[in-house]
Amino acid sequence: MNSQLNVTNLSLLFSFLLVMIAMGISTKEKLGLSKDILIATLRAVIQLSLIAYVLKYVIQVDNTWLTLLMSLFIITNASWNAHKRNPSQHKAFKSSFLAIAISTYVTLGVLVLSGSLAFIPSQVIMITGMIASNSMVAIGLCYRNLNSQFRDQRQQVLEKLALGADVKLAAQSILRESIRVAMQPTVDSAKTVGLVSLPGMMSGLIFAGIDPIHAIKYQIMVTFMLLSTTSVGAVIAGYSSYKYYFNESQQLRDE
Repeated sequence: MNSQLNVTNLSLLFSFLLVMIAMGISTKEKLGLSKDILIATLRAVIQLSLIAYVLKYVIQVDNTWLTLLMSLFIITNASWNAHKRNPSQHKAFKSSFLAIAISTYVTLGVLVLSGSLAFIPSQVIMITGMIASNSMVAIGLCYRNLNSQFRDQRQQVLEKLALGADVKLAAQSILRESIRVAMQPTVDSAKTVGLVSLPGMMSGLIFAGIDPIHAIKYQIMVTFMLLSTTSVGAVIAGYSSYKYYFNESQQLRDE
């Protein structure tokens, strides 16, 4: 099977018309997003162009330590973005970093040890990016739900504390709901994969000329790993972050 995908500079230029459509809709409907869309587009082009040259070098060198350093860079960047998405005044970067690092490396380790993934830059770095980005999104959802639930259920939490509950018991229902919210998009995506959506991994491999049957096997593996990383990441982020809503005297902080 030969690949029919041929993206030239001219075709990329024409595809920019799609961005113009989005900007046109924003302008017509007065959404105020035209500037953000343009900035996002420019950043995407610059960032992707730079990372292409970096990846080309890393893949050619094929050094274990350089590969690990690149994966650590991805995880650190994802952790910082997840940390910024936490609306709470009381938060710590280490919570996001530990959640994403552990969920990513545990999932990555299982794939490498099982033989599903070879420890080479072209595979490890790509999969690390997929895992870390999904963990980042899930953790961001967990943070936002924690913050809103602690605000909405403040009185209930105070009552539980007054009745003698410790901070974990007082926050248990909020914590469980936040983890569930974080995991739900990945679970829903897994339910509809192949029926509604044809994900990027499978589509990319088919574009590259890989037999669809083999491409589907890779996509099944991706589905498994995303379920793992979002659940592990959300649990670690949730259990390490809810404590920051309480002070040393186990009293609920004021937001």
